[in-house]
Amino acid sequence: MDSIENSKLLKLEAHLRSRIRGQDHVLPRIISLLKRGQLGLTKLNRPRGSFLFLGPTGVGKTETTIAFTDFIFGEDKLFRFDMSEYQTQESLGVLLGGKLGERGTLALACDRSRCGTLLFDEIEKAHTRVLDIFLQILDAARVTMANGETLDLSGFYIVFTTNIGGADLLNLQHSTFATMERHVLARAQQAMRPELFARITEKLVFNRLGYDHQLEIAQLLLNGELKFLREKGYELHPDKTVLPFVVQRGFHPKLGARPMRDAVEKLIGDAVAADLLAEGVSRGKLILNEMENAFTVVHPNGDH
Repeated sequence: MDSIENSKLLKLEAHLRSRIRGQDHVLPRIISLLKRGQLGLTKLNRPRGSFLFLGPTGVGKTETTIAFTDFIFGEDKLFRFDMSEYQTQESLGVLLGGKLGERGTLALACDRSRCGTLLFDEIEKAHTRVLDIFLQILDAARVTMANGETLDLSGFYIVFTTNIGGADLLNLQHSTFATMERHVLARAQQAMRPELFARITEKLVFNRLGYDHQLEIAQLLLNGELKFLREKGYELHPDKTVLPFVVQRGFHPKLGARPMRDAVEKLIGDAVAADLLAEGVSRGKLILNEMENAFTVVHPNGDH
């Protein structure tokens, strides 16, 4: 790797910590494996690295995967497979190609790039025959398609996510996280095939998100939505009432950050849409549900 790439890799930790909230305990292990993978310190004929991310829904498992993939490889290098769509033996044909000469979804992903991250969501839902393919991928970073083509996956990171034991994390509220972590890992080891569990390099349990962490996430989401609208030509300036209002509408103790993201996009989007449809009558005054004057907006033509 050249000095520019090395310098970029040194900034990986700061990047992940700026994007991910409430999961500081898993970031050092993720960063360690990513650095080894990028520096070529993993075994030949293996993926660059493999992860099993465990925990409740909406706590950052997928967001973490997106964050490190975008930083290392750039956009459009994450290829996501929802294992709820691969629950039958016939679904193996979807992944590898159903018959001679037919290409599967895995080959189509590799056509777009020879490096990046392959994300397999809710691995516990995959059919046994599909799990056999993962054993081959983790062992040799190669898989043979129905048309006889052999894919080389050594340029990819492999990420599996699962909700196994996630409900227990939400219910064991009076236990230490170390106790909950051991419990979730034990549940996963019992539920998953031993040979698959053993081949995954890092098994990491994501913690539930408390109110304070969701407040931080709400601020990140709000900043992201304002940036998106700024790129559309609308400069919005929220006052101090906006963030508490969004948190009030989006906070959910069991569903994590997903409802917060929906609340930010819906509430702000609805307010801007209402202003645009007013055709200039209420320019400069946006109403965010019950809150008047929550935003001041500068329109593309410069009117306030």
